[in-house]
Amino acid sequence: MDEQELPQIQANVSLAIDQLGPLSDVDFGLNRESVEWVEGFIERQRSRPDFDLEQIDGLVGVLGSFLGACIAAATGGRWHRSDDDGWGVLLSDGSTAFPFAKVRKQFRSGVEGGESIASFYRIAVDFIATGKMREAREGGAGSADQHAT
Repeated sequence: MDEQELPQIQANVSLAIDQLGPLSDVDFGLNRESVEWVEGFIERQRSRPDFDLEQIDGLVGVLGSFLGACIAAATGGRWHRSDDDGWGVLLSDGSTAFPFAKVRKQFRSGVEGGESIASFYRIAVDFIATGKMREAREGGAGSADQHAT
């Protein structure tokens, strides 16, 4: 685990709020409305004629940090680094949400391809962190180790 990366994640969150907040039409911060706005921002970036999928690492870092911070703020979760999967947000039920992976997936496939950071946020916050997902799975053969990506 490299805890030295946490300050960079926090800097990315601040950068996202400082740069995207003034562009948005919402009360931009660590909230659902901002995640929904960022989803649209990703879609607008994808539709630009000069969009280059090979050049998105910086955006993935900033927007993934922001998405993770939004999930952590809404759930009481915390950043956690897995040796296998990298940085994610550890939720109270023991599962981990991987916001960087989800942001990258939306950049690659878009909402029309089934990748939505807003849906990811809603599922992590409203279902996984609350235990509703686990309750729905009870009685079935579910894994105790859950990953949201």
